[in-house]
Amino acid sequence: MINDFFDGIRSYGRAFQIIREMRLWKYVIIPGLLSLIIAFAIGSAAWGLSDNAGNLLASWYPFEWGHDFVANIAQWIGGILIALIGLVLFKYIVMIVASPFMSPLSQKVEERLTGRHTLNRGFNAGKAVRDILRGLRITFRNIFRELFFVGLLLLLSFIPVVGIVTTVAIFLVQAFYAGFGNMDYTLERHYLVSGSVRFVRRNKALAAGNGTIFLLLLMTGIGFLIAPPLATVAATIETVERLDTAVGVSEVENDLV
Repeated sequence: MINDFFDGIRSYGRAFQIIREMRLWKYVIIPGLLSLIIAFAIGSAAWGLSDNAGNLLASWYPFEWGHDFVANIAQWIGGILIALIGLVLFKYIVMIVASPFMSPLSQKVEERLTGRHTLNRGFNAGKAVRDILRGLRITFRNIFRELFFVGLLLLLSFIPVVGIVTTVAIFLVQAFYAGFGNMDYTLERHYLVSGSVRFVRRNKALAAGNGTIFLLLLMTGIGFLIAPPLATVAATIETVERLDTAVGVSEVENDLV
């Protein structure tokens, strides 16, 4: 399990090499610009809402005594809440907006790694709609689950000493679901939603390792510009190595009938 986690991290070095060798820069530049626009929009909104969230929390304190102290704490907590929600939303919005570029990028990398062309039947309107619905189903599933676990851990963080552990746990929860999304660009060609969920559960340490670097890149000044394509290629490398192709193709064939 620990090896899987570090495999998810180490694959980023190989991912950059593959992007360079295959000259996949167009998949880096366009999502990078989209990430920049999204980051600016969400950052501006979060900056404005943090004070409002703090004031709302402070208004729940009914006493005059210690009100200023509580207000300061509330501002701090409000800022953290907005930052966490903003990071979650930013992550998923980037994934959704970049998906038209990340899915073909993952496919090209898979073909390079396996030497086989993946199933391609041309454009099919019905399949396109099913793919969109599938993506939205996984996205909303992961958003609600992630927010639930993050909220629960945030409440536990107020317990002395436990707060240190929950801070790490919150990051790992977000990393797991980020890695899930990155791996699904490959899994969507092999599994139905239920199959993708089972695959990621069996490889949850790998997903967390991939998501860890992805989140760290998102939180840096310039790394978020290359985070989506780099994380997608890294996830594809490790996912392809673990795929049960026979089962995966069978599931896709059933879905397309």
